[in-house]
Amino acid sequence: MSPRSTVAVRTLPALPPWLAHALRAQRGPVPWSAVVRGALAAGPLLLIAVIAGRTSLGVVAAIAAMLAGINDRPGSRRTAVRRLGAPAVAGAAGVLVGTYAGDHVGAVALTLVLTALGLLAGGMSAIGPVASGGGTQLLVAAAIGAGMPLPDSGWARALAFLAGAGWLIVLRLALPTPGAPAGDFRFDGERAAVAAVYEAVAALLDAAGTEHATARRAALTAALDQAQDALAGPRLRRYASSAAERRLHAQYAAALPLAEAATALAWAGEPLTGRAAEGPRASPAAVRESAATGPLPAPARSAPALRALDDALLQAAHAFDRGGGSDLHTRRRGARDLLRTAFGAGGREYGLRVALCFGASAAIAQALHHSHWYGQHTHWYWLPATAVFLVKPDLGPLVSRVLCRAAGTVLGALLFAGFAAVLPDPQGLVALVAVCGALIPVSTRHFAAQTAVVTVLVLSLVMVGGEPQASVGRIGETLLACALVLVVGHLPMPGERGGHVRARLASAAGAAHAYLVHVLDGSDDRAARWTLRREAYRALSEARAAIALSAAELPALARHTEGTDEVAALLERLVDTTTAAAVHLDDTGRLDRRHSDRLTELLGELAAHRERVGLPTGVTGHAVAV
Repeated sequence: MSPRSTVAVRTLPALPPWLAHALRAQRGPVPWSAVVRGALAAGPLLLIAVIAGRTSLGVVAAIAAMLAGINDRPGSRRTAVRRLGAPAVAGAAGVLVGTYAGDHVGAVALTLVLTALGLLAGGMSAIGPVASGGGTQLLVAAAIGAGMPLPDSGWARALAFLAGAGWLIVLRLALPTPGAPAGDFRFDGERAAVAAVYEAVAALLDAAGTEHATARRAALTAALDQAQDALAGPRLRRYASSAAERRLHAQYAAALPLAEAATALAWAGEPLTGRAAEGPRASPAAVRESAATGPLPAPARSAPALRALDDALLQAAHAFDRGGGSDLHTRRRGARDLLRTAFGAGGREYGLRVALCFGASAAIAQALHHSHWYGQHTHWYWLPATAVFLVKPDLGPLVSRVLCRAAGTVLGALLFAGFAAVLPDPQGLVALVAVCGALIPVSTRHFAAQTAVVTVLVLSLVMVGGEPQASVGRIGETLLACALVLVVGHLPMPGERGGHVRARLASAAGAAHAYLVHVLDGSDDRAARWTLRREAYRALSEARAAIALSAAELPALARHTEGTDEVAALLERLVDTTTAAAVHLDDTGRLDRRHSDRLTELLGELAAHRERVGLPTGVTGHAVAV
């Protein structure tokens, strides 16, 4: 017999995480509504200001509209009010402080003021996404106020900044979404978010007993987080008197016991019949069309979790038919909790790095722009503003941010140089601002693309405002900011490295512990249980996101959070097991051996990992004692 021929298959080596992250882009449909809003925001504001002879204020308003456009992500209108409005207020304050500090104090004192702002904004950014956006706009606007000399007063600039962001908020609230269901576009984001929860429940039921169950449960958590946020924003009416609002709140509340039962069924690890997901699968269309669910599948009540699923389906059908307002089962964080986060380990580390980068970049920029290299050119805002975006860990791993920022700035500056050579000033540049505003919602899928679009837009704005074309200088300052942030990012700081990740993980462990204690105490308060369950899964999701970003850093930084992903996985299994135990307790009034053994095993594993990842002693210690 002739020997069998073999074909050698050559596999390419896997890219290191820090490089793979830099090359990865988000995918999805084009957000045409956001594209329209972007086209109608910065460009028209600038055009009106040019016609009115107040070009400098138009530049400030257009910058505010651009920054708001970066935060204009898919979601509900009520969420957009907070997500766009809170950072805009912080940005207006930054313009005010930067302008008056730049006009009335010397270079050394100004650098100290900006450094203090960086410390404040960095600590704020640890609180959450909206606070992080506020911290970013506070610092960028302060750099612009101090480093972009304009003829207007600080108050005029701050009001122009608010007007620019406010105009985009008005567009977000007023413009209808194409194809909005049920004829009422005001709640299209909320409907989509709640419908996605029911779709995720059905997908989890389909995946029960398969290798995809864990990923589907994580997708369900993400869908619940988004729906909770979509419904938790400011009311579109003074009172919750709208039938549509009441119905959506009831539909979200009805999804919580469904999600709980589905999680328990997935935890059991046994495949389900296709009929189990029929009820949740019919619900998304009913949410979008504001209609009843229709006939429900025949019940299958052979196990506690299946009985819980059938009961939850009946409650959901009642909510769809009648629709009454309901609580979102979210614990409100008070001022003390927010301050504890801002000034905790993660906030302190973040704040120190932001302060050092922002203050150093401001000092270097002032020195450069008053040297013979630049002459007496006083527009020095670019370097510190660039450093602000580069030092933000929620925008991606450090090296990924630096690579994308450098590539995007070079591309954007070269593109602008070409456009500036052929476009008429100011008409062509105003049109270029409008085009870039429309491209921002699409470019946010990749940091390099977003940087390129923003670079073209900002250079167009400042050239309309009277600054000469300076693409080469902007490239040099960006590369300098990249080098500065890389150095500061690797400097040792007081306390332990990876403080932000460990703070998130400790918060998740505390939430999981509180949920477990509530379930094992046998409380009949299901609303409190759902609140604690939501808090545990949300905290775990935030910890997972922080861990993923840290793992994609260079090895010198990533090693400081090694092992945290294992702890997060253990906590997720603990919360899943607690959920299954809660459903079983509801049905039988006692835990069976399988649940109690699994809980004991997980608590022991968490205790073994506690020291290696630096979790506080009390978190797992209390849990083990339960």
